[in-house]
Amino acid sequence: MTNRQKNPRILIITPEVTYLPNGMGNLANNLTAKAGGLADVSAALISTLFDNGVDIHVAMPNYRAIFSEHLDPVLRKELNTFRKRMPDERIHLAEDRAFFYKSHVYSNYKDKNINASLAFQREVMNNIIPHVQPDLIHCNDWMTGLIPAFARQLGIPCLFTVHNIHTVKCPMSYIEDRGIDAASFWLHLYFELNPSSYEETRDIDSVDFLTSGVFAAHFVNTVSPTFLSEVIRGQHGFVHTPLKQELANKWNAGCAVGILNAPEPSFNPVTDTNLFCRYSPKDHVAGKMKNKHILQESLGLIQDDKAPLFFWPSRLDAVQKGCQLLAEILYDVVSRYRDQNLEIVFVANGEFQIHFKEIVRFHDLYERVAICNFDEQLARLAYGASDFVFMPSLFEPCGLPQMI
Repeated sequence: MTNRQKNPRILIITPEVTYLPNGMGNLANNLTAKAGGLADVSAALISTLFDNGVDIHVAMPNYRAIFSEHLDPVLRKELNTFRKRMPDERIHLAEDRAFFYKSHVYSNYKDKNINASLAFQREVMNNIIPHVQPDLIHCNDWMTGLIPAFARQLGIPCLFTVHNIHTVKCPMSYIEDRGIDAASFWLHLYFELNPSSYEETRDIDSVDFLTSGVFAAHFVNTVSPTFLSEVIRGQHGFVHTPLKQELANKWNAGCAVGILNAPEPSFNPVTDTNLFCRYSPKDHVAGKMKNKHILQESLGLIQDDKAPLFFWPSRLDAVQKGCQLLAEILYDVVSRYRDQNLEIVFVANGEFQIHFKEIVRFHDLYERVAICNFDEQLARLAYGASDFVFMPSLFEPCGLPQMI
């Protein structure tokens, strides 16, 4: 048996990651791009596999602007020549202007997200997979949803993980115009309509990215067993029928499973270096109070030890996260408990953020409500400082904030 057979090469393809192990490359710990739990889960999986000696490789977009935020000029120069200078690295950055200058992983504009996804997947298909020659490919969410069809055409086993029920759709002609040779694997894609022929399907039928990932993958997993069963049983009315049916097909074929995710161990308040004051069960009251002081001061909130401090940790997504429910009562709640100096901190991106900003501006709530773009360090400080957490989700695939 060859060494490659004993230790198969795995390529993990992800649009997000929180950190990468030091041994994977010179800039590994500086390649942080996070929008949600996918980044944490990807980081933990990659790190564990690497620590256990797995021949692991990672493909992700080269978010130059995001990566460069906390780099000194020398490291920033290294980042720009990363692929050319270190061809044997285990980290493979897809190169395209579609994500060079992004300030966040996802845009509030659907077309920009689709273009970034297609640019990422084009580079993975055309350059990274041929270079790495993996024995197994692991794809994550809709941003990688076309790759399982490509992998199936090549005969490479592919695992597809569903983290969130979100998808995008576009015609195959648009996909091909972005440099992806979909004609070679179009039969493994999932279309809105029943495809008849390539020529008739190319321009008039839309490809569903997330459902294509489930449809084409050799095996599928979700981020909890409960979530998988909820979708298959049709408990969530907004989950479109094709995805439900394809997950059910995989489940009935013995090719789907739910694996409960867990928070990153670094969220432990005893050891989390992002906290101003670390604490344990023995001194958590005093520790949280010190973090509360720092958070209130840094965000311009009223300085009050007894102020009830609420934290919103999830993306501002009105479909899943229920942010519109809070928007409807935000002013009333803050006004009702004005004497107690009730405060609310958002550390989250999303389309609904603008509505909260408008409420704060209209009612001049700046000393009581802070609305911040997602920032990993600030979010961790808010976890360590807040008294309550808002989680009005319609559903939770896994529920990492509750666990944290």
